[in-house]
Amino acid sequence: MKAQKRILTVQDISCVGQCSLTVALPILSACGVEAAVIPSAVLSTHTGNWTGFTFRDLTDDIPEITRHWNDNGIDFDGIYTGYIGNARQFDMINVIREKLLRPGAPVIIDPAMADLGRLYYGFDEAFVAGMRKFINGADYALPNITEAAFLTGLDYRESYDEKYIEKLAAETIALGVKNVIITGVSFEPTKLGICVCDGKSIIYHFEDKLEMSCHGTGDVYASVFTGKLISGMSALESGKAAAVFTRNAMLNTPAEHNYGVNFESILGELTL
Repeated sequence: MKAQKRILTVQDISCVGQCSLTVALPILSACGVEAAVIPSAVLSTHTGNWTGFTFRDLTDDIPEITRHWNDNGIDFDGIYTGYIGNARQFDMINVIREKLLRPGAPVIIDPAMADLGRLYYGFDEAFVAGMRKFINGADYALPNITEAAFLTGLDYRESYDEKYIEKLAAETIALGVKNVIITGVSFEPTKLGICVCDGKSIIYHFEDKLEMSCHGTGDVYASVFTGKLISGMSALESGKAAAVFTRNAMLNTPAEHNYGVNFESILGELTL
């Protein structure tokens, strides 16, 4: 029997909202990957739809979790980070990267901090600077266009061409990333997709663009990408699989369900 891969994912728990760990855990499991977690924070909801949400910072728990795992010889076939609670956590996660990853284990970073030209609630330029250093050495970074612009210092554009996207990809690679997958790329009104760059070549993949938009699609995408990659797919094939599943999840979501996507009932697609 083939040994099951075990990956560590570090991101928040939004107790309601179909994002972060409540997305990553079932999706990674459906991909046949054992998912271990470090919650970076606990929120009552995500920050996209609601005001007055609770937020509990779990930064101080991370070193003790790391120590306990190290003492017990627990290690991982990869690490996948999403929403990180604050800039203090970057150095703590780097310790995990150094001590607890098996040889050749990939580092996959979704720099979840911005969209639509703006930083998420609670983040600032100091956090961006920390993320810029944190992605150095990553095997895969999965920014959307806004995040790539913040990381590289390039101006964010709502209208752009291939030259702009390829500049974003090249500048992200220059930060020390081996492969970058830029999400949310669109050169025509009816198509939406990804740009996959390994520093030598660039490949695009597009799906039919939906009129609707949903919270949490970036987390769904990154989780499927990670699960498929750890299971043995190439970056391009993982990116395609993630794009297809994310689109199908959106199609499975009624318009009035505006805080996330109904991915749960189609998880069987990931086991095929």
